Amino acid sequence: MEKKTKVVVVGGTGYLGQHLLQALAEDRYDVAFTHHSCPLPGLLLDAFPHFPSFHVDLKTGLGFHSISHHFGQPDVVVNCAALSVPRVCEQDPDSALSINVPSSLVNWLSSSFQTKHKTLLIHLSTDQVYEGVKSFYKEEDETLAVNVYGKSKVAAELLIRDKCQNFVILRSSIIFGPQTLSPLPKNLPVQWMDSVLQKGDTVDFFHDEYRCPIYVTDLVIIILRLIDRWVLSDDKQMRLVLNAGGPDRLSRVQMAEVVAQVRGHDLSLIKHVSASSVDRGVVSPADISMDITKLIQTLDISPTSFKDGVRLTLQSESRSHILS
Repeated sequence: MEKKTKVVVVGGTGYLGQHLLQALAEDRYDVAFTHHSCPLPGLLLDAFPHFPSFHVDLKTGLGFHSISHHFGQPDVVVNCAALSVPRVCEQDPDSALSINVPSSLVNWLSSSFQTKHKTLLIHLSTDQVYEGVKSFYKEEDETLAVNVYGKSKVAAELLIRDKCQNFVILRSSIIFGPQTLSPLPKNLPVQWMDSVLQKGDTVDFFHDEYRCPIYVTDLVIIILRLIDRWVLSDDKQMRLVLNAGGPDRLSRVQMAEVVAQVRGHDLSLIKHVSASSVDRGVVSPADISMDITKLIQTLDISPTSFKDGVRLTLQSESRSHILS
């Protein structure tokens, strides 16, 4: 019988974490996940009855020893956990640093598993590590974050490069796509744009901040390809930094226009405003669009266009409403 690949998803109850768990629900993977909120949502327990879950506190590292004891050494750890709302990070920089810089996770991996069997850490970083003063940042460009969230993620990258033998850092842009199995309380970007435009009132959108939003299924495929590449490699050596964005550089206005076109909403409802005209309680980088050439060449993937991703997202929402 073929040996299963042991994968631990840190932050399995979050948006990306849940989508990743769904994709890993195949016979060839042996999967565990961590969570911080208690109790675990019943929908998640029902969907993944064979996946052991572990309550872990990333600030202190409490709970990691339990994974070693009950699940064993993973082949791959995917770290999706983060305090990712920039405004919240600005208000509580200590929490942002203690959660977003995964010291306890890195310590657990380095102290618990000093064996020939190596573990790969796939860590989710952000496009907000870049300063935002030009278009299409490359992985080699300097990381000069302008807010606490971005700075905490830069610090995380430095820690991982310094302390981990094998890692992949994925600098993700805005992640969009269908709702999760266990719905999250936060607004999902495409669904939110659709709902506010549907009301028929004018809505303000920034015309001067640029990102490369990535469809969640593409990000999951990227992670699965990295896992498979690691498992199949003989020398077990991987130290990679990749921009994980979609193929389109878009402002919020342009994103809203695509949603409106797909849904047939009135384009005149989209009001163009400058990001500098609104106080969001946090400095935001102006243009952190990313060059994803290295991602495409390394993993041989073709990321979904924003318009196709929006179409798939809204089709998925329509289906789930019909089913419910």
